[in-house]
Amino acid sequence: MKHPFADLIKLETGEQRAGYSTMSLELAPEHMNPHGVVHGAVVFALADTGMGLALYPTLETGQTCATIDISISYFRPVQGGRLVCTTELVNRGRTVAHLSSRVRAGEQLVALATGNYAILAAPPRAG
Repeated sequence: MKHPFADLIKLETGEQRAGYSTMSLELAPEHMNPHGVVHGAVVFALADTGMGLALYPTLETGQTCATIDISISYFRPVQGGRLVCTTELVNRGRTVAHLSSRVRAGEQLVALATGNYAILAAPPRAG
């Protein structure tokens, strides 16, 4: 599936299967804040996108999902290199799913995020 925002910030899909995904990002100057460390929104986007990637294969035809909420804790600043996000589905109900993402720089845990996603009927496509 085409994902313009993920393409814009250069997120790379690794593994994707029902309830699990990996994504990564090679950090570049445009990912940094004025203090020379990766902007928190970049890490957040990596976790959010990884959660959707893990949830999508569990959806039935005619369903989609949308983020309800995400809580993220940042543990350390990152000045460069590659970030890797590993996401697992914790619980999937009929209308809500709960997921967890771990973002690492090498062996170091950079952030931990948990999120809830609504499972909805996909809106009809325009055109």
